[in-house]
Amino acid sequence: MIKQHVVSRVPQSILGTGRSKSSAPSARRRGYRVDMTSITDDLPARLLHEEHEGWQALVAGQGAEYFQRSMTPDGLLILPGAIIGRDDLTGAILDLAACDDYQVHKPAVVRLGEHAGIVVSRVVVRRGEHLHEYFVSTTYVFDEDGGGWCIAAQQRTPS
Repeated sequence: MIKQHVVSRVPQSILGTGRSKSSAPSARRRGYRVDMTSITDDLPARLLHEEHEGWQALVAGQGAEYFQRSMTPDGLLILPGAIIGRDDLTGAILDLAACDDYQVHKPAVVRLGEHAGIVVSRVVVRRGEHLHEYFVSTTYVFDEDGGGWCIAAQQRTPS
C-alpha cells in the first residue's frame, strides 16, 4: 500500500540556521532505545536534529566516524564527483564533504510512513573563504534493532 506523502515546512524557531550550539547526541548514540511514538509525533523536528548532527560532525572533522555510525549498511553519500558507500568512508573521501561552517535554508520534511522520512533543503557550506550552495536530500529510516534513525542516502547537488 502506498501512503500519502506529507511535506512539513519546519518553523525557523525549531530549526534556526547554521550550527546549533547543542551538540547533544541523538538518543540512539547515547545508548537509549527511543519509543517510536514519541519520534513520529514530532518527526520534522527529530529528523532536522539528525540532519544537524551530520553537518556538525563534518564541521568538527568527525564526518567519517559519524556517517559510518549513522548510515545503514548499504547507505550511500552522493556527492558531486563521487558516490560513496558506508564502508568506503575515509578521511580523504570525506574531504569532498567537509566544511568549516554551514547554514540550512528552507528545510522540508517528507513523511514516508512512520518509519522513514526525507529532509530536503538548500545548504550553504563554507570551506575556507569559499561558499558552496547545494540542494541536499537525506533519506532517514528508523532502525528497530538499534532504536534510532539511520541515513539510507544523502545526495548533494550544486545549486
